[in-house]
Amino acid sequence: MKSPVHLNALRAFEASARHQSFSAAAQELNVTPAAVGQLVRGLEDWLGTPLFIRSTSGKARLVTTDAALRALPDVRAGFDRLALGLEKLREGVVGDVLTITVSPAFAAKWLLPRFERFQAICRDTDVRLETSLKPVDFVARRVDVGVRYGTGMWPGLTAEKLMGEEVFPVCSPELLRQHGHLQTPMELGDVTLIHDLSMDGDVGFPTWEKWFAKANVVRLTTSRGMKINNSAAVLQAAIEGRGVALARSVMAHDDLAAGRLVRLFAEVRFESELAYYVVYRPECANLPRVVAFRDWLRNEAASQSG
Repeated sequence: MKSPVHLNALRAFEASARHQSFSAAAQELNVTPAAVGQLVRGLEDWLGTPLFIRSTSGKARLVTTDAALRALPDVRAGFDRLALGLEKLREGVVGDVLTITVSPAFAAKWLLPRFERFQAICRDTDVRLETSLKPVDFVARRVDVGVRYGTGMWPGLTAEKLMGEEVFPVCSPELLRQHGHLQTPMELGDVTLIHDLSMDGDVGFPTWEKWFAKANVVRLTTSRGMKINNSAAVLQAAIEGRGVALARSVMAHDDLAAGRLVRLFAEVRFESELAYYVVYRPECANLPRVVAFRDWLRNEAASQSG
């Protein structure tokens, strides 16, 4: 059997087994049901064994044989590898486009204010920036590299730690003046607390409850206040004097440096369980555009830490 026909027959077999129908497989493959049936029968003749048990009761549903069921995972894995190979070929054609994924808040508060420096050293690289609160499929979205906040474990991706961070309360200078310079963490019970819900449910994400426990403050209600599901908006609310926010040092760095925010209770040292990681597909590790961006991120992170 010639190679192209062989691949077409395997595709027809896989789709038919998944849909349990020649008609549904034909619709997916944009051919006629007769063509799908002919491809499958040709594959069966070549193998010398049936792949489906045809119903004799008039029902259109196909029943996959045990031998076919055992082979299906390898057939599907083969098609996945072929798709990956085609993607690599495509990357060679559009090699001057760097696709990056980060959270909207990280883009607004850290990446974009610094991005001009990357463009200055990589003038020939066009950038496509995707922002999402949820992890995206790097293969499906053709993403080269990203920055994620978490424990460093994401299936299918290489993760290199970029930055750890400290967590602390912040507020606007004006709010601090209004409250006569907050002296102890207990006094936070008299102000509005701003809560970051951008990773609500993640056990490692820093919360007011964890910070107060670190500060040895008990019997203080931490659930009330303003709740926002975007870290950048949390900081903006604090800048506008709407309350005291629990800030992450990486996100709040520029606002603190510019005087838009003031750090409170620096004596309480609370390191986040989570960190920022640069992540990429292993097969993209040596792409020049990925290497350049990864090195730039490392330099920026080291500069900020210093």
